[in-house]
Amino acid sequence: MTRPRSPRQQVGIYVLLVFAFSSVFYFLILKAHTLGAGAGLFVFGIMWCPALAGMATLKINGRELSDLGWKWPQTTYAVQSWCIPLLYATIAYVIVWATGLGGFPNHDFMNHLVTLIGLRVSPQLSTVIYVLTAGTFGVIKSMASALGEEIGWRGFLVPELFKTTSFTTTALISGVVWSCWHYPLLIWGDYNSGTPTWYGLTCFTAMVVSISFVFAWLRLKSGSLWTGALLHASHNLYIQAIFTPLTRNTGKTAWYIDEFGVVIPIAALGFAVYFWTQHNKLPRDPAQVTA
Repeated sequence: MTRPRSPRQQVGIYVLLVFAFSSVFYFLILKAHTLGAGAGLFVFGIMWCPALAGMATLKINGRELSDLGWKWPQTTYAVQSWCIPLLYATIAYVIVWATGLGGFPNHDFMNHLVTLIGLRVSPQLSTVIYVLTAGTFGVIKSMASALGEEIGWRGFLVPELFKTTSFTTTALISGVVWSCWHYPLLIWGDYNSGTPTWYGLTCFTAMVVSISFVFAWLRLKSGSLWTGALLHASHNLYIQAIFTPLTRNTGKTAWYIDEFGVVIPIAALGFAVYFWTQHNKLPRDPAQVTA
């Protein structure tokens, strides 16, 4: 049997494999100059590279896939994982709408929903139907891609870091790695909302590192990678598919909304501070984390 390397060595192997596997999809997406290339399958593929890297690292070190934390979390943690992104997104967008940094609603998007929904009802009713269905069943669909990332980031990386470092360091390192993994598409691709690269990169990094405290806490407290999958799916869905499209551009709205504006990182930072204050409630026994 292969003798497992130290946790730090395994983290190093994992990070190298993540970028090695992802390089194939970086090339395909950047070659096509759009995230929509390959009918979106290139993006789906790259989102599963963290999972492949985590599983490969376990295999190399003679470990079992059960170490990733496959058990379904307690209802409390599952509900929190679903609702927290909706909460910080709501706070952020209400601030944007109330201050006039962005308008609400976006009538062009609502009119588009009439065709999208296809029920020949008013834009208002089409929007209500869209929000209700996307906000519920859409989360399940969003998990298909989010799970690929979370098997790696929260299934493997966070518990492995926590074996030898503090919660603060675990959250910071996992957040920085998670952010950097997006950089090629942010810098050279079209993964942006229209702001300068340096600005979008800064806001995106601040947001990802902040929510990494939430993701890491729930993963370590629940012992389940599914909290990360729910958080990730909920975050992507509510921000990218609901709040941002429903926001009307009032001039420089792109500088304040979405993952590349400044308001969501500020809201996320508040949640990061709260979960950081709860770090003393986390287990230190690796068996509880990877159960």
